Amino acid sequence: MVVASSLATSQQPGDAPLITGRAYRVADLFRALLLISANDAAVALTEATGSFGKGMALINAEARHLQAYDVVAKLPNGLPAAGQVTSAYDEALIARQALAMPAFMKYDSTLSARFEIRRHDWETLVNQDALLTQYRGGLGGKPGWTVSSEATYVGLARRHGVTLIVSVLHCRPLHEITSAERLLNWGFAMNGKAAPVGELVPPLSTPNPGTALDARGATTPAPRPKPTPAELAASQPSAGASTGSYALMAGGALAAALGLIALMRARRRRVARQRRPQ
Repeated sequence: MVVASSLATSQQPGDAPLITGRAYRVADLFRALLLISANDAAVALTEATGSFGKGMALINAEARHLQAYDVVAKLPNGLPAAGQVTSAYDEALIARQALAMPAFMKYDSTLSARFEIRRHDWETLVNQDALLTQYRGGLGGKPGWTVSSEATYVGLARRHGVTLIVSVLHCRPLHEITSAERLLNWGFAMNGKAAPVGELVPPLSTPNPGTALDARGATTPAPRPKPTPAELAASQPSAGASTGSYALMAGGALAAALGLIALMRARRRRVARQRRPQ
């Protein structure tokens, strides 16, 4: 159980909405986070690590572990914050890690769930990811939106044993999922017919020794390995886009995935230690 703080309940919009001082099940908070992008649930889960700063340090450390060096997370819910950035390439790295975590995928693929805001006051959470219901082979994903990044989306799909990840930034609002579907269609159609232009780098086998965490949880990233052609292409602003527009605010998709991956892993380790014979 996690007690919602005033910081968590002050998030706008408070999607769940949580009530200050009330205890909520961790599983319910994860469902609220992934099904309806609950900004308040993201903060509550981050604080459940011991403190907000500790939770954000875990999130950024996980990004470094995945070699997602374009990622700087300032807030766990992806709401606008100065210096908070991401890239489509790094969102794909995060999504690949999510695919390897059954608990994450179980939450992410849930179509609807009941959430008890207060005693006897229930709300039905409906998954905002239309890929699950309207795309054959859809596994899950996460939409997001901020003024700077515009519509964002990370989508996952599998057909005939082939799994694809698509990440979209700077999309027209309400077109992010249909754009992802078009990319997925192309990817499935071209399977075995097109040579890849690069590969996603693997996670580090050990914590990145070149990453420093200060007392506030800020990170100093180590140099990324030599970029592939795909990374170089992804790092260039699109036609008509300014350099400033490329400094993206992290969307809800990124923050949700980072938070879940880091926090769930930390929680598993903590439970394992508690159960270990003395």
